[in-house]
Parts: sequence; structure tokens; C-alpha cells
Amino acid sequence: MSEAGAIVARRRLFARFWKAASGFWTGVRRREAWFLSLSLLAIILGQLFVQYRLNVWNREIFDALETRDISLVGHLALLFVPLALAAVAFNVASVWGRLTTQRAWRAWLTDYQIDRWLKNGRYYQLNLVKGQHENPEFRIADDTRIATESPVDFAFGVTTAVLTAVTFISVLWAVGGSISFQWGGRTIEVPGYLVFVAVIYSIITTTAMLFIGRRFVQVAEDKNQAEAEFRYAATRLRENGESIALLGGEPEERNGLSVALGNVIGRWRELCGQYLRTTVVSYGNFVLAPVIPIILCSPKFLAGTMSLGEVMQAATAFVTVQVSFNWLVENYPRLADWTASANRVAGLIVSLDRLERAEQPGAGHIVRSEQGEKVALELRGLSVNLDDGTAVVGETQVQIDRGERVLVVGESGAGKSTLIRAIAGLWPWGEGEILIKKGAKLFFMPQRPYVPIGTLKHAVAYPDPTDSLDDEDVKQALRDAELVHLVDRIHEEAPWERTLSGGEQQRLTFAQLFIQAPDIIVMDEATSALDGDAQEILMERIAQRLPDAAMISVGHRPELEAFHNRRLVLARRKDGARLVADEVLTPATFALRRAFSLIFRKRPVSGASS
Repeated sequence: MSEAGAIVARRRLFARFWKAASGFWTGVRRREAWFLSLSLLAIILGQLFVQYRLNVWNREIFDALETRDISLVGHLALLFVPLALAAVAFNVASVWGRLTTQRAWRAWLTDYQIDRWLKNGRYYQLNLVKGQHENPEFRIADDTRIATESPVDFAFGVTTAVLTAVTFISVLWAVGGSISFQWGGRTIEVPGYLVFVAVIYSIITTTAMLFIGRRFVQVAEDKNQAEAEFRYAATRLRENGESIALLGGEPEERNGLSVALGNVIGRWRELCGQYLRTTVVSYGNFVLAPVIPIILCSPKFLAGTMSLGEVMQAATAFVTVQVSFNWLVENYPRLADWTASANRVAGLIVSLDRLERAEQPGAGHIVRSEQGEKVALELRGLSVNLDDGTAVVGETQVQIDRGERVLVVGESGAGKSTLIRAIAGLWPWGEGEILIKKGAKLFFMPQRPYVPIGTLKHAVAYPDPTDSLDDEDVKQALRDAELVHLVDRIHEEAPWERTLSGGEQQRLTFAQLFIQAPDIIVMDEATSALDGDAQEILMERIAQRLPDAAMISVGHRPELEAFHNRRLVLARRKDGARLVADEVLTPATFALRRAFSLIFRKRPVSGASS
């Protein structure tokens, strides 16, 4: 993408972020949001008044010192106490107001994203589509924090800077007065000369910062993305530790982490260069700003037309105006970091927008609806596509009655798992209809089960609350799932996802199935980690415990046919896989296929070396 295109894309993301984030002031929490916002404005005005009074006090104390007025110095010293206390009080109030607003806004925006992320399996669908949503958990946690903290500080800072600049420019104009000088034999008088110098000086420093830091946003975005990728690589290593250790993949993983870390360090090096260049301007301004007004006021002080107090008041006002004008200079690095985080949050929101649109009825979207009590599940003209429109499964027409067991088979890559994900409601892209029996409860059993954190009872009850089940029901479900050895450990908290083997985790999913007692069961290689005997026991137990449940499953083992009464065969085609056969399975059919499999099974050639 060209630089101009990248700028346009960032602006669109920025606009989308504000459209979503501004909901804090227009949604259900708008009263709280506006109360906090108005409170911050009141605090700013209070701070400004105290700051102005301190500026006047500064002039008066130096004038009193110059005239050696002891009584006035004592009076001003006493007056300083309430001014100082008020300044501290307003600064404490500003910290409270900013942190409270940041906390409330972050909570609202985080809830907004989590609600949309978890709805209708979008957290899963994000893995299947293209877009700027890598590491969504990082965007929701860290990027949202930065994206809501910084704008509050910026809004507070900008408002303070503008009001302070207006107030103290008037002070500069009144105290500094005019200055006259000779030029070409003529006397030229410049009214409010300190104001003009302050404005020109601020324009120079701000322009220099904008020029030097023009790439700050892009560099900050690249740094954040590199950090997220490094964190993801380390997390993935931890989550797949057993497989990596068994394969001896540590050297390869170390190389991968080294590359990711090198990318992070490289991005930080670029960011360091940006900080070095901006520091030249910011620190140079810090050194020069207090000196310039004193030098400019010294001729009038030496001429006796300006008192020492007025010089100090003008110097203080000049620095205050500079701080206000150069707010951007001081905050540009943080502004760039905030913009990068806001764009990353917006990238996730935009991807969620796309998924939300995919759920709406219309061309390119699968329609899900309910039908009467007779048929459990019907696929009517169903086509499944990728999010870019590429066909995966072509037009499919299938009807599954209550109690019917249907096995979907086909070569690898034919779209079997994609088809059942569409049936489960996890895949919205395509055309046609999926009709489900009215009020039917659907249960999806993946190849890799999810084991939640907590007790074993919580894992069996999931996704229902733990206290919704009696202990005896949980124990019976574990017995039915051939997990008798775990019956006495249902209240034990352990890292069950690492404690249980792959086969035990799949059996745990069967225990969840028996608890849920659904009307429709969708299985995707849900017995792949089980031995033949365990598979047979559990599949037969489904028939015993849930005889009226319709079941559609994907599997490659030929012995699975013994537990189904229909077989759907998918075959690859250029325009997407097609349903090429819908066969009735009987015990005799299975026995015949099994015999042919044993007869024609490939055997090692006699005499071949082992």
C-alpha cells in the first residue's frame, strides 16, 4: 500500500474508533460520562484561577522585595498559604477526575468489545478471516487501556493549554506593554511585543516538532505490532509445550523467538531515533523559554519603566504561554503512541463489523431459522464459502430426522469440518438455509476439547454454572463417559487441560454431552483420540442415553459407520465440494465394507526389510 493509501486507511480507522468510543457519552452510561466531563472542566477553571492569582502574587512579592516593604512581604507570605493549598487541592482533584474518567471509559469500551467479540462465535471466526485483528486479546486489554487513558489526558491538557494561553497572553500584553526602537532614522513602536515573540517562538518549536516527528505514528504502530507478535509467539510456545518437548522442537522455537525479539528490538531502535530527535526540540525549549523574556524585558527594567516584579510576572507568564503553546511538542510522542493503539482497537472493531454484517440475511450469508417439530435439521440449498466468496461446499440438500445418525465422509480438504461448523452456526458465509427444529438444543463436540479453569465439576457443567448441577449428576456423567477414576475428584481444582490426556479430554466432552442432553449433536472428529473399545462404548452410550437426538458427525475411521445409519459423501470439485452420495447404512453394509477393508489392506512385501 502506498504512503497516501496508508494515511487514508489510518484516518478511517481513527474515525471508526471515535464512532465506537463516543458511545460512552451517548449510551446507557452517558450521565456518568457527562458528570465526569463537566467536573473536569470545573477543575480546569479552578486551577486556572489559582494559577493567575499566583502569577499576580509573584509580581507583588518581588515588588515588595525591591522596595524592602517588610509588612507587605509578611502579608503576601500569609496569602501564599491558602493559594498553595488551593493549588494542591485542585491538582489532587484533577488526578481524581482524570483517573476516574479513564477507568469508567475503559470499562465501558472494553465491555463493548468483549460483548461483540464473544457474540455468535466471532472470537473463533476472526481466525478464519483476513483483517487487522491479530492478537485481539492484546488489543482489548492493553491497546484499549492506552486508547482511553491518553485522550482524557489530552483533552484535559488541550483545554488547560488553550484557556491558560488566552489568560496569560492578556497578562503578557498588559505587563509587557510596548517597546520602541530606532530603524532607519525612524522610531518604531511594537505594542504587546512579548506576545508576538511568544507566538513566533511557539510556531518555530511546534513546526520543528511536527517535521522531526512526522513518522512517530507509523513507528509506534510497528513497535506495538512487533510486541504483540513476540508475546503471541511466547504464549503459543507455552500452550503447546508438550508437543514441542516430545518433538524436540526447542531449537526451532528458539530461533522463532529470536526472530520475533529481533523484530521488537529493531522497532524499538527506530522509536529511540524518533525520541532522540524530538528531545532536541523539547529540551532545547525547556532551556531557552525561561531566559528569553528576561532578556527581552531587561532594557525596560534598566530604563526604569518596568519593576522587578513586573519582569518576573512577565517571565512567568511567558513560560506559562510557552508551555501552553508547546503542549503538542511535549506530548507528541505520547500522542503518536495513542494514535497507534486507537487504530489497533479500531482494526478489531472493523473486523467485528464485517462479521456482524455476515450474520445479516442476504446474498452471501447463510440463513438460519427454525421449523416444525418433525425434522430435526434440514440443509436447504446450502452452499458454504470463504469470507472472500471462494466456494468450499457447493449446493447441498439434506434432511435429518429425530434420532437419525449421519456420518459425513470425504477426502481431506473436501470441506467436511467447514460444513458442520456452518451447521453449528460458527460459519456465516455462503448461501441457502439451515433449518433447525423449533426450540432444539444443539451441542458441538470439537476434535480438540476446551477444558475450562476451575474444578472438574465446573468443567463437566460448562457452559452452565457449577451450582446448577448436583454432585451425583456429575459423577454419573463421568461414569457414563468412562472417567470413573475421576469421580472422587470433582471438587478438586487443577490445571485439567494439562492433567488430562487427549483421550480423557474427549471423554470429558462426552460427560458434558450427557449433562446437556441436546436435541442435535454435531461432532467433528470427536473420538479421534480414543481407542476402538472406548469409541464403541461411548458411541453406543449416546444411543442409549439420547435415543431421540439427531447426530451429524465427521470422521475418518471406517468403524464409525457402525454407529450411524446414513453416510454423506463429499467430493472435491473446482467450484466447491459436492454431495455425491447419500447412503443408508445397515449392519450388513458395514460388515461388508469391513471385510473388503481387511482383504485388500496393504501388507508388507514378503522378505522386505523392517
